[in-house]
Amino acid sequence: MPVEFAELDWRGRSVRIEHSWLAPERRASPLLVFLHEGLGSLAMWRDFPQRLCDALGWRGLVYSRPGYGRSTPRAAEEAWDLDFMHRQAHEVLPALLSALQIDTAREPPWLFGHSDGASIALLHAARFTHQVTGAIVLAPHIMVEDLSLASIEKAREAYLGGDLPRRLARYHDDPDSAFWGWNRIWLHPPFRSWSIEAEIATIACPLLAVQGLDDEYGTLEQIRGIARRVPQTQLLELPDCGHSPHRDQPDALLAAVTAFVQTAQGAGLVRRCP
Repeated sequence: MPVEFAELDWRGRSVRIEHSWLAPERRASPLLVFLHEGLGSLAMWRDFPQRLCDALGWRGLVYSRPGYGRSTPRAAEEAWDLDFMHRQAHEVLPALLSALQIDTAREPPWLFGHSDGASIALLHAARFTHQVTGAIVLAPHIMVEDLSLASIEKAREAYLGGDLPRRLARYHDDPDSAFWGWNRIWLHPPFRSWSIEAEIATIACPLLAVQGLDDEYGTLEQIRGIARRVPQTQLLELPDCGHSPHRDQPDALLAAVTAFVQTAQGAGLVRRCP
């Protein structure tokens, strides 16, 4: 994927955002925006975004959030707050779309998020209800579970005593920025009460929520909780699948997303690009 950079003015400072366009020549097709996980980046998606865009005949936008990949790293003294995902959903993503001259009022994009990126997608769709056509969320978090914290604590141990820093350095200019920004806020005791269960009830677009049955970072209550609050949600519970359905079950996921989109479009639930 050819990589470009956009400069944003975010909260009074300049932030560089690494991003890549997929099939930009498909100008008349819908746009699918990919939002990565808590330790992810543009490069860590590997070839899945391209495969999905090709299957749908769409164009795509993949980017690394501030602190990740080749985007501006988090300053060493910068600690993320309890609302760090809200800021990404309500401030950074809208600013990036505006900087890239994407008119979300005329052509609302689709969102495809994983883990923290899935929660950011939910928050964005809940706030900007008429500027999102549809959303697919993999292993989303709508509240904090003991299972999540136990796995995040194990990740901390692996970072301090294993080869995780070396492996992350393949995908991030500053692996400490990516890891500690994510790990410290999730393990910060006040974060235990974090929840977006009430906020997501305003989501109006078609929504596909996906969870692996062997997810080590969350239980099925995450996506079933979404379905109770957003009645148009379609659920996909995948066997033999952990926290990353796009890596563990890519073919099943591609088929499910394609069918979901076709159903939504056939039922007239989404607007087509002019």
